[in-house]
Amino acid sequence: MAPIRVAALAAHFGRDVERAVSKIVGIIEAAARDGIDLLVLPDASIGGYIGDLRSPDIDHLPPTVDTDGPELTRIAEAAGPMTVCVGFTEASEGKRYNTAVCLSGDGILGLHRKVHQPAGESLAYAAGDTFAAFDTPVGRIGMLIDYDKTFPESARTLALDGARIICALSAWPASVTDRASRLPNDRQSRLFDLYDAARAAENQVVLVSSNQTGVMGKLRFLGQAKVVGPGGEVLAKTWAKGGMAMCDIDIDAEINRARTVLHHLEERRIDAYWQDNP
Repeated sequence: MAPIRVAALAAHFGRDVERAVSKIVGIIEAAARDGIDLLVLPDASIGGYIGDLRSPDIDHLPPTVDTDGPELTRIAEAAGPMTVCVGFTEASEGKRYNTAVCLSGDGILGLHRKVHQPAGESLAYAAGDTFAAFDTPVGRIGMLIDYDKTFPESARTLALDGARIICALSAWPASVTDRASRLPNDRQSRLFDLYDAARAAENQVVLVSSNQTGVMGKLRFLGQAKVVGPGGEVLAKTWAKGGMAMCDIDIDAEINRARTVLHHLEERRIDAYWQDNP
């Protein structure tokens, strides 16, 4: 595959769904002018995220969106040939999920419901129960949402399912218990970058990490969108403010080069690992 242009967005999105969709369409149109092939938007781009991790206000939760509703239809139409990942609160069979979809002008290509739930998030959302990769015009992709990337098994499952690109969509805040005076010094800021690099390097894949910025309720989001190569190297990055991390990369060439001598997925010793829960 020839080089593609990938981009991860750091931006703020609030509760107003119509405003968010219009903003996303504008971002996609600008990305198209820049020749972007894969655009990864933050978690909860449509309708925003909860305002308190420990005690979310269940009377004022983010609005829900249907996967076949007009919001995603409008975004898909704007995407055209571009592959776009975007997060929202999904309504399905009476439950609410923190969900990401990957779509293009052809419709939804893949869907992921956040599996791992920190603190009191289970009061606001039901949990997903699977990780699966899927094919797209830019290659085989897997998605993670927020806390999912804290767990190595999440990205490893996607890589074993053939994902060459992992899109990690986040609404990742600064520490709620020990917030630093400056975001770059915050513990969660360091962890966010560490997980991005580790998940890419240990699986030898490209990781495209987006995040919210600004404030929602009691949460202050970190930004720090980035593109990470299969050796864990940061190829492009924003900082705490909004922006786009963008780079051109030949996905297959870079992954194949990273796996030339050391091929982590093939060299696993599953006979030495726990086969059942300890």
